Amino acid sequence: MQRTGDLKLIQELNRSIILKTIRHYGPISRSEIAKRNKISPTTVTAAVRKLLQQGLVCEDGVGASSGGRKPILIRFSPDSRFLIGVSISNSAIKIAEMNLVADVCREKVFPVRALTGQSIIAYVLKSIGQFLSEYSSLTKCIGISIISPGIVDAVQGVIRYNSKLRLKDIPLKEIVERRFKLNTWLENDTNAILLAEKKFGAYAKYENLAYITIADGVGAGIVINGSIFRGYRGGAGELGHTSINKDGIHCDCGNIGCLENYVSWPAIYSKVLSFIAKGKHTVMLELAEGDVTRISPYIFRCALDKGDQVAKDIMEDIATYLATGIVNLVNLFNPEIVILGGEIVYDNHFLLSRVKKLVSQRALNVLTDGLEICPTSLGEDFEVIGSAAVILQDIFNFSLST
Repeated sequence: MQRTGDLKLIQELNRSIILKTIRHYGPISRSEIAKRNKISPTTVTAAVRKLLQQGLVCEDGVGASSGGRKPILIRFSPDSRFLIGVSISNSAIKIAEMNLVADVCREKVFPVRALTGQSIIAYVLKSIGQFLSEYSSLTKCIGISIISPGIVDAVQGVIRYNSKLRLKDIPLKEIVERRFKLNTWLENDTNAILLAEKKFGAYAKYENLAYITIADGVGAGIVINGSIFRGYRGGAGELGHTSINKDGIHCDCGNIGCLENYVSWPAIYSKVLSFIAKGKHTVMLELAEGDVTRISPYIFRCALDKGDQVAKDIMEDIATYLATGIVNLVNLFNPEIVILGGEIVYDNHFLLSRVKKLVSQRALNVLTDGLEICPTSLGEDFEVIGSAAVILQDIFNFSLST
C-alpha cells in the first residue's frame, strides 16, 4: 500500500517536472505536456490545476486542433512571485526585486564606504531590512539570494574567506534567514554571474567556459563539461590572487604580486591619481568637475571613449596584466570562451580588443584556435541577475548543460 507521504512526494515531483516543461516550452497544451513527460493526462490536469491556483501559470489562448476541440494553452507567469537579489562588493551593496525570469523591477545601491568584518555584515542586514521595509507583505517573495566575492561554501551558506572585506567563516545564510524569516541562498559572485550567462545570457551553447570579473577585485567562475568547478573547499577561481610578479605589490591576502593589485578598479584609480599628481592632463578631471573623488569606472570609460591619453596609457597597462592572467587560465583549463565582466569591462572595446590580441599571441596556439573572448551579455544589472540565477536554478532545478 502506498503511503500518503510517498504520494505527496510523487505529486510534488510531477508538479515540478510539469512547471519546468511549461517554463521551457510554453504556451503548451496539457496533452503536449503529458506526451513530452510520459505522464498520464489525469496527472497533468491535476498538477496544472494546482499551479493555476498558485498563480505560477495561466491559461493563454487556444492551440491548433488535431481533430477535436481546440486545446487551451498554458504558459508560465513570471510575475506571480518575486525574489530579492543581493550583490555584495567592496564598494557597494546592490539589492533588487526581480521576477521569476530575473527581470529587475526595483533596485537600490547602498555604498559600503570602507566597512569590513562584522561592520559590513551589520550593514548588509541593515540594507536588506531597509529594502524590505517598503513591502506591506512578503508572502509572494520566494526568498533572498546573496552573492559575494571571496571563497564561498554555497552548500553550507558560509563566506569562508574574503581578504579585502576581512571576512572569515561567516554563516551569512543562517544569519539572514534568522533575521528576516525568508529562505536564503549564498553563492560566490563570479559563479553566480557565470550561471546567469548560461541561463539568461548569450552563451548557453558552451560547455567549457570561464567568466572573469574585474571590479574592486578580480575573480573567475569556471564551467567544465557543463558543471561549475568549485575546487576542494569552494575556492576555485581566485584568479585575482594568482601571482604575476614575485617582486610586486603586497596583497591583503598576504601574498606578493597578486593579479588584482594590477587590474582592479582600486589599482586603476591609484594610477589615475598618480598621473594627475604628476600634472598630466586628463579629461577625467573635467568629467568629475574637478573632484578626484568623483572619478568612477564610468568616468574612466567615458575618458577612454574620448581618446584621453592618460586613460589609454593606463588601459594598455591593465590589458597587458589581465592578458597574462587569462593566458594562464586558458593554458590550465582550455575553455571555449572567456567572458569578461565588471564595471571596467562594460562597453570597453579598447580593453577587449587589446586582451584578445595579447592572449592570441601568448597562449598555446592549439588552445587559442577557436577560443572566443567576449564581454558579458547581461548588461549593467549583471550582478543582481547573477544572484537571481542562483535561487531560480535551485527552485526550478534547471541544468547548466544545454
